[in-house]
Amino acid sequence: MMSLDGVIQSPGGPEEDPSDGFEYGGWVAPFSDEMYGKVVQEELKPADYLLGRKTFEIWAGYWPSRGSVWPGINEANKYVFSKKLKKKDPLLTGWKNSSILRTVAELKNLKKIPVTTNGIKRGDIQVWGSSELVHVLLKHDLVDELRLKIHPLILGKGKKLFDQGAIPATFTLLDSLVTSTGVIIAHYQRNGKVKTGSLGK
Repeated sequence: MMSLDGVIQSPGGPEEDPSDGFEYGGWVAPFSDEMYGKVVQEELKPADYLLGRKTFEIWAGYWPSRGSVWPGINEANKYVFSKKLKKKDPLLTGWKNSSILRTVAELKNLKKIPVTTNGIKRGDIQVWGSSELVHVLLKHDLVDELRLKIHPLILGKGKKLFDQGAIPATFTLLDSLVTSTGVIIAHYQRNGKVKTGSLGK
């Protein structure tokens, strides 16, 4: 979920992430419609989840008691990328199937694991929010797909999806649609290196 100027901070509500004085928490709400809801429900199908520390802390304080809203979230594997979070942190130990990754090497190895801990063949590893983690993944070419919901507003400040560290890369558009409220929903797949040329030649 991002604005036209690339901000992804605190889309769900005012209290979600007000860090650095961000004043627009909950900016997604006015753009919801039936089509938007169907897309989100499709994305809530079972997967494994890779999260940054701040997003993990928000989720771990919310989803364990509300799992019926998101089927499979509590049973899924949750990986938090953090150098600060302690292994015995109550949020980590209190939300089952949660573990810590601390290095880029561990992120790379995660993609090679063929099955989940409960023996079911793994599907996607999804990243939600987690702007700092996404920057790391983009820097090390660890992003296979982007699922973007581009909202028709400019926020001016806030945490952004892309920064100057992303590796140059091209993507193929697999699917797209526009909701009744003007949100562009686009699904991209990694497609190789950047190519250059001259227009008109």
